[in-house]
This record gives sequence, structure tokens and C-alpha cells, in this order.
Amino acid sequence: MAFSPAHFFQSVWPLNAHSNVARAWLSPPVVSHTLSASRRLSSPFLISAQFNSRLLNGDFVSSTVRSPVSTKVTNGGEKTDDHPMDTVDDNKIVDGPLKLQERDFAGTPYVPVYVMLPLSIININCELVDPDGLVHQLRILKSINVDGVMVDCWWGRVEAHTPQVYNWSGYKRLFQIVHDIQLKLQVVMSFHECGGNVGDDVHIPLPEWVREIGRSNPDIFFTDKEGRRSPECLSWGIDKERVLKGRTAVEVYFDYMRSFRVEFDEFFANGIISEIEIGLGPCGELRYPSYPANHGWKYPGIGEFQCYDQYLSKSLTKAAEARGHLFWAKGPDNAGHYNSRPHETVFFCDGGEYDSYYGRFFLNWYSRVLVDHGDRVLALANLAFEGTCIAVKLSGIHWWYKTASHAAELTAGFYNPCNRDGYAPISEMLQKHGTALNFTCVELRTLDQEEGFPEALADPEGLVWQVLNAAWDVSIPVASENALPCHDREGYNKILENAKPFNDPDGRHLSAFTYLRLSPVLMETHNFVEFERFVKRMHGEAVPDLARVTQPTT
Repeated sequence: MAFSPAHFFQSVWPLNAHSNVARAWLSPPVVSHTLSASRRLSSPFLISAQFNSRLLNGDFVSSTVRSPVSTKVTNGGEKTDDHPMDTVDDNKIVDGPLKLQERDFAGTPYVPVYVMLPLSIININCELVDPDGLVHQLRILKSINVDGVMVDCWWGRVEAHTPQVYNWSGYKRLFQIVHDIQLKLQVVMSFHECGGNVGDDVHIPLPEWVREIGRSNPDIFFTDKEGRRSPECLSWGIDKERVLKGRTAVEVYFDYMRSFRVEFDEFFANGIISEIEIGLGPCGELRYPSYPANHGWKYPGIGEFQCYDQYLSKSLTKAAEARGHLFWAKGPDNAGHYNSRPHETVFFCDGGEYDSYYGRFFLNWYSRVLVDHGDRVLALANLAFEGTCIAVKLSGIHWWYKTASHAAELTAGFYNPCNRDGYAPISEMLQKHGTALNFTCVELRTLDQEEGFPEALADPEGLVWQVLNAAWDVSIPVASENALPCHDREGYNKILENAKPFNDPDGRHLSAFTYLRLSPVLMETHNFVEFERFVKRMHGEAVPDLARVTQPTT
């Protein structure tokens, strides 16, 4: 990645302060994006996340940059190397290219590494696809000490045709292969549709019997203000409504989980299944389907609220009546559309209605529905999987994070404007059920977002830091995964930096990392060698080729 020397000096090293380099080196960058950015840049880690740790810990490995290490040309023409902390005299400065050193993770805590299996590994008949090829790939993963694999158990495959008739046959064969190769399993209870999102290469709809119900009662699906339905998952409004052939949605989820637990008891008993991740929304994430590609959303649109089915509308009306303001029983009518920008809307602009009395009421209700859904399903998940580690995945909605309203997070159900921590209530709910948090986008770098799409005002590093600390503050395990394919060293270094924060006084670190995902591209020699190196460093092992500071050239 190209690194701008102007950006570096303006943000970290004032041009008129060369005589005080040490102080400037350790100073945080100037932030001008609202209270949102300033409150989350208050920690030493965030300062490093912006610039310093990239320099000291090697995020810019193998990138040629302008460096404060320079070559001075003396009056006699002799060149001498200058340390970055040295003061600079009036001699002429000749900057040279420099490869910055990486942080050494040898001796750091062991963080297990899992690899997600392909989405299409189980076919429409619930059969394992290409078992011989899978065995070959899993043996290769085992050879570099990958700890295990993650697999989706698709509701739409297993309970496809008839309520409470489950076909686990393909998963039985898969789990036996994983057992024989002596890998661990993270299993996802996938109660959502696959297809239509980034990285989806297969279409797996919800069970046919559920879709049949939806054709006569489309309000079982999330609905936007235009009346468009989202078939990705069931609306949380039917969690307690007996509209699924005599069962509520949470009863359907519980019956599915209980069937899985009974069917695969031996894999729980022998410890092969190390974790169960509970799908709680679209893409298996605890969020509303606020930015569906099939409704025309494109990055970095703010998305739309998804609360217009009859069941959530009834819930909103009840909340408004309880508050004594029945005219509040409606969603915002000035919140734009899927691809709006915050400043284009009355609701999300700076000083907008999101922070009015009505706005705060609506957003409190909208986010409470999300937390309550997680609370209900996790209570039953703990009954089904007693004694097994349970996890929930949150999406990393990092665009518009540097604005006051955090519009994209609000439409997704995360009530996280600049004056409120929207992830603390979620973390507290997870802590209540002894549930781990799995968070995405740990490989993304804010500087890359600023260069690639500056108008999105994205800050994945600030978001990651906020969410991880919200979870760590209530002492729940935090795992993570990459949001997009990652094969380069810079991306891996960013993951490592987040997995094992530098000089954390409490020694906090991720409990596990899951790599997205097993593919022919990952298995290409140069990519796989880089991945093996990453696994070693996540395990706290030494690697022989750490990049060191090289001598500058003129």
C-alpha cells in the first residue's frame, strides 16, 4: 500500500517541530470528525492504531515509504545514517526508501486459528461434496497446525421440506472426517438464507415449508418502509408468535438445536466440537438486514430501518402507548433510502432528528428488539448445548463511523451514535448467557478506507477497538474473523495487532480467530506460505523472516 509522507507528517510529525521528534512521534493524530472520533481515540491503542503501531509494530511491512530515518549529507559529501529519535540539524536531508520492521510475536499467547469451510460443501440433498478433495485440503491445513475448521449447518438444507424432519447425513460424514484428521469444529446454527451477499457463491434459501408460509403471510419476514420483504431470515417480531405451523420462531430454533445436539452427541463428548455459534440474523449476525444487495444497496449507503412487518409494527405501537405518545408509533419518514448519505437526510444529519425525543425513543425501541431477540434465543441455546462454548457474531459496520449519528449502525440496530456506547448493552446480554462475541473486520485498516473511499468516513480500527473493549469490560471471550478475503502480509499483521494488543496492561487477547475461507486461492503456494507464517505468529511461535529496518538508499 502506498504511504503518503504528507499524511504522515501532517498527522503525527509537525513540520515545524523537528527538534522535538520524540514528543511528536508519540502524539496522537489530530482528529476533526466529531465527538465520535475523539472519544474513541482516547486510548493508547487507538493512537497506535492510527499511525504509531503501524510504524513500530510493522503494519507497513514490505511497503516502501518515506521515513523519519534519513540520510544526512555533510559538508564534505559523506553520508551518515540518522536515528529517527535524533534531532535534525540544518544539513540537507535526503530521504530514502525504507522497509519497516514487524512486531515479533514469539512468546505471545496462543490464539487458536480455524478456517471456514466452503459454503457449498453440503449440497441440496444434504450430501457431502467431494469428500476426497476435502480430506486432502484438511490434511494440508493440519500439517501447518491449524486448530480446526468452521462449518455452517444450514437450516434450509437440514429441515428443508417438512417441519421437525431433519436430515443430518452430509454433516455426519463431514464431522467424522474432521475427527479422523484430529481437527476441532466450530459449528454455526445457520438460520438464514445464503446468497446475495459479498463472498456468497451458492444459494441456500430458508426451508421450503417456511417459504410456503411466507407466501401467504409475508409479514414473517423483515420489511422496509416501501413494503419490500427480506427473505434472508425471519422477523424477530414472530419470536413469540405461533405462525410456523403451530410453533413460534424461537421454538423452531430450539427444536433444531436440540436435534443437532442429540444427533452429534459423540462429537460433543470427545471434544471435537469446540464451539457452537448461534445465527441470530442475516449472514448469521446479530443485526437487522438493513443493507440488502437485492434491494439495491451499495457501499457506503446508510441502509434502511426494517421494522414495518405487522408484528414489529405492533410492538412499536405498544411501546409508544406505554410512553404516552401514540403518534410515535411509526418509523422515521425522513431517514432517506438505502444509498443515502447521512448529511442528505433530516434524520441522520448532524443535529438531526435521531437525537430528538422521538428519535431517541424509536432507536431505543429498535435496538432493544435486537437485544431481546438475542436474549431469548441464547437462553434456549444454553439449554440445548449445556456445557459447550456458545458464540454470537456481530458485523463490523464501519462506514459513517466518523460521523455523529453513525447512520449505518443505527439502521442495523446498533444504537451507537457519538454520545452513546451501543455495544455495551449487547455485551451485557452476552455476558448474562456466558456467550462469547465473534467480531468481524479485524483485518481492515482505517488508512486504507480513507484512501479507497474517503467519503464513507469509515473507521474500522476505531470500531474494532470499541467493540472489543465493550466485551472485555464485562469479561466475555472475544473471537474474530476477517470480513473480506485476506492473503497479504499487511492484512495479517493488522489481524495480529488486534488479536494481541501491544502492551495491554491486562494481557487481553482474542480467544480464537477464524479465517474466511478455505478456497483454491488460499491453497496457491505463495498465499499458503504467507498463511502458514500467520498461523505460527498467532500461536506465539517465532518466524525466521521478520522484516527489519533496512538501510536507506539515496
